[in-house]
Amino acid sequence: MMKTTLLPLADKFHSAYTNILSYAQHPLLLLIRLYWGYDFFQTGLGKLNNLEGTTEFFTSLNIPFPYLNAIAAGSTELICGILLMIGFGSRYFTLPLIIILSMAYATDDREALTNIFSDTESFVAATPFNHLLASFIILIFGAGNFSVDGFLKRFRNNKT
Repeated sequence: MMKTTLLPLADKFHSAYTNILSYAQHPLLLLIRLYWGYDFFQTGLGKLNNLEGTTEFFTSLNIPFPYLNAIAAGSTELICGILLMIGFGSRYFTLPLIIILSMAYATDDREALTNIFSDTESFVAATPFNHLLASFIILIFGAGNFSVDGFLKRFRNNKT
């Protein structure tokens, strides 16, 4: 008899608990976008404002066409950072960021990347990790309701 009364109670608790937590989804996505979008913007701006230093750094990593890649990386981070902050095309514009961050792992943090399973701490401690994690979160979950993407979705749904 006790089993039959506990299961509905547990189910109600679980439903209420997950419903309450779901209210945090959109503010959390907003915070992630604002924080990491601004960081991408600042990093891109720094690369573009110091093209000579960025080019020298890329040269030291044996990146081909270091000057062009410095401009490409800086511009991508700056533009995608702005778009991430406002939440426009977020699922699309995180892809170039993921590519750049993957290249950062492959060039500047190669040891952390090659030892991802044997030394997970160095992989997680590497500079690109938090940016990559934030980019994947936005890629998978979208920008949330507090974004241009969210506004366009609501506008599109109200039109039909």
